[in-house]
Amino acid sequence: MKTFIPSVKGARDFYPAEMYARNWLYGIIRRVSESYGYQEWDGPFLEKIDLYAAKSGEELVKKQSFVFPDRGGDLITLRPELTPSLAPMVAQRQNELAFPLRWWSFGPFWRYEQPQRGRTREFFQWNIDVIGSESPEADAELVAIAAAFFEQAGLQPDQVVIRVNDRRLVDKEMQDLGVTGEMRSSVFHLIDRRDKMKPEDWEAYAGEIGLNGNQIARLKEMLTNPNLWQKSAELQRFFAALEALEASAYVCYDPSVIRGLDYYTGVVFEAVERQQSGRAILGGGRYDNLVNDVGGRPVTATGFAMGDVMISVILKERGLLPVDAPSPAKVLVTVFDETRLPHSFRLGNVLRKAGIPAATYPEPARMQKQLKYADKTGIRWVVIAGPDEVEQRKVTVKDLAAGEQVTIPEGELAVWVQAKLAQPG
Repeated sequence: MKTFIPSVKGARDFYPAEMYARNWLYGIIRRVSESYGYQEWDGPFLEKIDLYAAKSGEELVKKQSFVFPDRGGDLITLRPELTPSLAPMVAQRQNELAFPLRWWSFGPFWRYEQPQRGRTREFFQWNIDVIGSESPEADAELVAIAAAFFEQAGLQPDQVVIRVNDRRLVDKEMQDLGVTGEMRSSVFHLIDRRDKMKPEDWEAYAGEIGLNGNQIARLKEMLTNPNLWQKSAELQRFFAALEALEASAYVCYDPSVIRGLDYYTGVVFEAVERQQSGRAILGGGRYDNLVNDVGGRPVTATGFAMGDVMISVILKERGLLPVDAPSPAKVLVTVFDETRLPHSFRLGNVLRKAGIPAATYPEPARMQKQLKYADKTGIRWVVIAGPDEVEQRKVTVKDLAAGEQVTIPEGELAVWVQAKLAQPG
């Protein structure tokens, strides 16, 4: 038996059906992004690991990145995320760009993680950012874009929710609790772990990092206060903007949302599935220091990222993700026999020149086989040019969906098909 070389662990094959679903997802992303006036961009697939060492955290750099030396000895990585690439691109042309920037991207990324359901080592990711606006309304616009994506993908507000908080509000609450200095980072980590630990284990961990009983009680009170956002002028403006954008149904305030990455400075948010296991779908927030950290002038920024794997799993489970890949051809031109093969190829070309995607069967075969091929690949109209049709300069067109056929002059074929394509349904 022949031995097949297996795919790289955590990588995926995209057969036409999977590719169709990926492009369907990409189409919604493009449509939603551009509807808000965002421009598409992309960065390098290869970056120096130093770019991530500065701001992305030790775990990403040392455990999750695919790192290798190039021939010059520099340590290079397949990009694990995009925001660190965005910052230097903005810094390099800061004097030429028109701010605020509204940019989005959808491309491949790589992380060396344990593959599991909803997580692979190779994935595609939507990134979308506003650079150069410090307003809470810019944050709200990004959240509204996420909500618009869910709506267009078919997910309802009772199925997904975007949870929002503000790191500045949490910082102020930490100060009021007497949490300062190095303990602040530990408490942020504690808050982030709250939903992942048993209550008794979480309280024990709080004590281990140095919180006293009073501080733990006050922290728990803070994390269960749904009205805490009203103490923040920024969040008041944020939620007012969401109302104006008609996106509030998908959004709620959650004081436990912190986000783990080091560079978030203000509003933070994450979308999760409401039911089942509360699976995370996307996340982001404000990161006002990143461009400054890579050598540019200070500029404000906010954005989010969404991988394609988990959202595809969720959409597929709910019957919302396409599972078949119909042929892009609207018409199949059949081949009656070998002598009429050139004639069939000419008919196919006539259709394509008229702007109609058309496939010509590549060889003579039983007509039933060709009709079955059209049906299986989702091609609705089939053109037959047998001896009688050719002699009369006509063609027979079968509508496989309606189970009907018609014979028309050969010269009217393109116009006839265009008229059918223009009809609804």
